[in-house]
Amino acid sequence: MGSQDPSLGVCMKPINVGIIGLGVVGGGTAQVLRENADEISRRLGRDVRVTMVSRRDIAKAQEIIGTDDTITITTEAAEIVNHPDIDIVVELIGGTTIAKDMVMQAIANGKHVVTANKKLLAEHGNEIFAAAAAKNVMVMFEAAVAGGIPIIKSLREGLAANKIEWIAGIINGTSNFILSEMRSKGSDFADVLKEAQAKGYAEADPTFDIEGHDAGHKITIMSSVAFGVPLDFSKCYLEGISTLEGKDIQYAEELGYRVKLLGITRRREDGVELRVHPTLIPQERLIANVDGVMNAVLVKADMVGVTMHYGPGAGSLPTASSVVADILDICRLIDSESEQRVPYLAFQPNHVQSLPAISINDIHSSYYLRITTADEPGVLAAITSMLAQHSISVEALIQKATAHEEAEIVILTHSALERDMKEAIARIEDLNRVTKPVVMLRMEPFNG
Repeated sequence: MGSQDPSLGVCMKPINVGIIGLGVVGGGTAQVLRENADEISRRLGRDVRVTMVSRRDIAKAQEIIGTDDTITITTEAAEIVNHPDIDIVVELIGGTTIAKDMVMQAIANGKHVVTANKKLLAEHGNEIFAAAAAKNVMVMFEAAVAGGIPIIKSLREGLAANKIEWIAGIINGTSNFILSEMRSKGSDFADVLKEAQAKGYAEADPTFDIEGHDAGHKITIMSSVAFGVPLDFSKCYLEGISTLEGKDIQYAEELGYRVKLLGITRRREDGVELRVHPTLIPQERLIANVDGVMNAVLVKADMVGVTMHYGPGAGSLPTASSVVADILDICRLIDSESEQRVPYLAFQPNHVQSLPAISINDIHSSYYLRITTADEPGVLAAITSMLAQHSISVEALIQKATAHEEAEIVILTHSALERDMKEAIARIEDLNRVTKPVVMLRMEPFNG
């Protein structure tokens, strides 16, 4: 039976959904659609029902679905994408092999797609969106970035009156948990990583999270939506947190800063910055106080100024909330023509423009430096002189005595060109009295 739309006086056909990958998020999606079915029907004027799911482990799938005999369980994802009665395919298996094949086949079959797969979109999104446009079907991806935070909708629709200038986000919960624990407990990276793995916040192989790949995929997607540029993850600079030492987080704290792994993208006259790296943020900024596994995204737009979007970046029901919101958007527009829909990357396809990628060496930033030296007179003067020769001025400085007749000099600089900073560091490291490689971290004020 369909739902009665009181405004139209007609019975609208239910929308049939097939879920590929009935795991944590897939199970959450089925739960949201089941538990909030009445609310959803009231919003849409029609029913939305899961009719097919796929998972290799049938028994596990049965546990999730329970006694609902209206849902067909299959081990073959292709059965869902090829089924004539499925209107919307929800892809939640991840990766870029089977997932890509299934998404492309679903599109070829004229089915709409919802995906939470940031890697798939960041690396193959241009191809997927072109195929979808050719078949006049929708591809929605709110859940691919920042879990339950509706940041894609905000960028595509809520801020559509604005020219977006930059985005900066804590968009990987695992890394944020690790950095939060290192700061609050004074622990080393390796110890906190073990804790994160024990709590299920980090995978057995955490590389994807701690080396910035996950955040890189997400900031690549947001950059494309914000600036109307093609997706190109290969242009994203990645620097993770695995080499961070607890002392640098503590020194930053002494100086009034917090260290966060940020995805940052900025539109400039000469191109687009796209980067992920640990960043010092003034501790009075709201985003500096986002701890644990939570996510937050700052957006600077020319008319509204800076907005912050905060919430859970992962989890079964928060992510499912975004998946289901995409399903509802498709349902509202399912009979519409392409010109009535919000474009995939917010800009009309013929106005998506390639812009040069700005090298990390050509960004301007302030910097945190930790320099280990012999504890002798004249060292500090030599270091500050070399910085000055590269037009780098000092904002703040502390000096810490260590064992073995060494000292650690911690310097915060004003804004400088990264290329100049690296040249200055190379010269500093050549000094006989500098005993270890210089630690360099970038700083962002986020003051407008």
